[in-house]
Amino acid sequence: MAIRRILTVDNAADTAVLKQISKPVEGGVTDELRGLMDDMLETMYAAPGIGLAAVQIGDVRRVIVMDLGDKPGADEEAEGEEAEAARRNPRYFVNPEILWSSDELFQYEEGCLSVPDVFDAVERPARVRIGYLNYAGEKVEEEVDGLYAVCIQHEMDHLEGVLFIDHLSRLRRDRAIAKVKKNARLAA
Repeated sequence: MAIRRILTVDNAADTAVLKQISKPVEGGVTDELRGLMDDMLETMYAAPGIGLAAVQIGDVRRVIVMDLGDKPGADEEAEGEEAEAARRNPRYFVNPEILWSSDELFQYEEGCLSVPDVFDAVERPARVRIGYLNYAGEKVEEEVDGLYAVCIQHEMDHLEGVLFIDHLSRLRRDRAIAKVKKNARLAA
């Protein structure tokens, strides 16, 4: 496994890739694709984040990894690296699609590894039914809500070339990009 570079909006070449529509995975889930997903998961954990689309590391295939730290039975009150590892619940999505979404909306303050240090409220459907292939290549269909619904919709936006800041007003989006660029200059 390897940690990959995450593309960010402060770089014009990165932004051009992030704005591409990802292509469906052909031929099912292969060992090569599982290797990509393993790298994506390691990259996401190192960032740290809770979701990552393949396009965010420059691969324009319809692949997402997520980990909401919600493993059933894990001690939610425990702290430290060991407790964090015990809560890990990695999820893998190949060719995900939203099959249905609720009329009820849910607002959540989102952030994004490609728009570092920027957070803003985005309103999305509260529940969605999704279909995808999992890590083993099996077809899965499930209805999700809460943070899971927010995160999968956020990551699926990436597959369509949409960033969470694209849901904001032009002024707020421009401010977010300016903040990322300024932080990148200060870090250089």
